[in-house]
Amino acid sequence: MALDNPAFNTPAFQDPRAVKTYPGGPQAAQLGGRTAAASATHADAAANAQLEGAFAAPPAGAIETGRMTVEDTVLKTLSLFAVLLVTAAVGWVWTMAPVTAANPSPTIVPWIVGAVGGFVLAMVVAFTSRKKVRPALIFGYAAFEGLFVGGISAFFEMMWPGIVIQATIATLVVVGVTLALFASGKVRASKKATKIFMIAIFGYLAFSLVNLILMWTGVSTGAFGLRSEPSPIFGIPWGVLIGIFVVIMAAYSLVLDFDSIQQGVRNGAPRQMGWLGGFGIMVTVVWLYIEILRIIAIVRSQ
Repeated sequence: MALDNPAFNTPAFQDPRAVKTYPGGPQAAQLGGRTAAASATHADAAANAQLEGAFAAPPAGAIETGRMTVEDTVLKTLSLFAVLLVTAAVGWVWTMAPVTAANPSPTIVPWIVGAVGGFVLAMVVAFTSRKKVRPALIFGYAAFEGLFVGGISAFFEMMWPGIVIQATIATLVVVGVTLALFASGKVRASKKATKIFMIAIFGYLAFSLVNLILMWTGVSTGAFGLRSEPSPIFGIPWGVLIGIFVVIMAAYSLVLDFDSIQQGVRNGAPRQMGWLGGFGIMVTVVWLYIEILRIIAIVRSQ
């Protein structure tokens, strides 16, 4: 390292190899005598002890640093899914409660309550998180989503027995494969792909709205509206083709979620942002599950 003081701009201070050729040998090159050499030895020992202590100390986590970490975000995400599973069980029982031999029809109340409550809280979380992250609202969203998922799952299970376990396994496979590809670096988010994704999302939302209106007005009489209509491709229902495309979109949405969490960790985001990471993953996984559930239902209803 070059020194500002020109008095030290000699080979003895800049090049360690110069000590060997210094007149008088290495001892003369020390110039400070034994006292300076002893001080340097003690300083090196203290530095080594401090370094060893740093390596021996336990690693600082999210609690100690107050920063977002992948591990802490995973724990937060799992806690949200735990709430969703509990309320999903409530929604399932609630949906099936009125079913008897005389009344074989389940109630759709938990389905509606969960969908409306989850949508409202999702909007609140999305628009208020810029100022402050409120975990209570995110837990509330998880609870309402559980009612929705449990209610719609019970309803579909009555019509097509075994469909819930099929959709659950398929969802876990898609999530697992997407996570593995992202962790290996083989799949990454890009600006171009994200633009295409956003255009596709708006197109899909427009199609879903039109399909819903056609179903409400009785123009489309299929169980799933236009999705039930056969396509020119070997007569495969449009719902299956569109559903496969949407599953791919949901998988890319997961990639965006993972990438955002990774970027937040790199940027040293506050620990509270881990709740938003878990919230984003939950929104995507529920969307993925519902789409897969609908694809299987369309296939089995043919």
